[in-house]
Amino acid sequence: MPTADLTTWTLTPARPGDPDAADLLWRYFEEIVGRYHRRPALPGEVEAAMAESPSGDLVEPTGLLLVAYHDGRPAGCAGLRLRPGWAELTRVFVHPAHRGHGGGAALLAAMERRGRALGVDRIRLDTRSDLVEARALYARYGYVEIPAYNDDVYAEHWFEKVLRR
Repeated sequence: MPTADLTTWTLTPARPGDPDAADLLWRYFEEIVGRYHRRPALPGEVEAAMAESPSGDLVEPTGLLLVAYHDGRPAGCAGLRLRPGWAELTRVFVHPAHRGHGGGAALLAAMERRGRALGVDRIRLDTRSDLVEARALYARYGYVEIPAYNDDVYAEHWFEKVLRR
């Protein structure tokens, strides 16, 4: 399995309103809105998407948000929502300028370590068909497609990884 170059990545817990986290979450939503509509996001669409899917539960005790820094610059993020016995991975994003340098792998590895430490036995996530790079990343790191576990109107694929202790 490929590994991340962790020497250039630093991951730090954050709150969604922290400046670096807020900027990365904005960029995440801007990208997924644009890709969904196959055009740049229009004024108000990013705000609407963020309101429809708030990130406020990505703080203890209900979750976790990590900000990834690449060579000291904010470059990505990922969230984990805690459920009884499992967790949901969300908001996985690496800024386009930092892609191809192991950020996605670093974020997944960190979330899996944190999940294990919190007693989680599996991580699940949902994603869309147009997010082909995300689906490939998850499959490459051992996430397998499963039947739908939620009714998110935008979800088209659901994945799970059982965490080994």
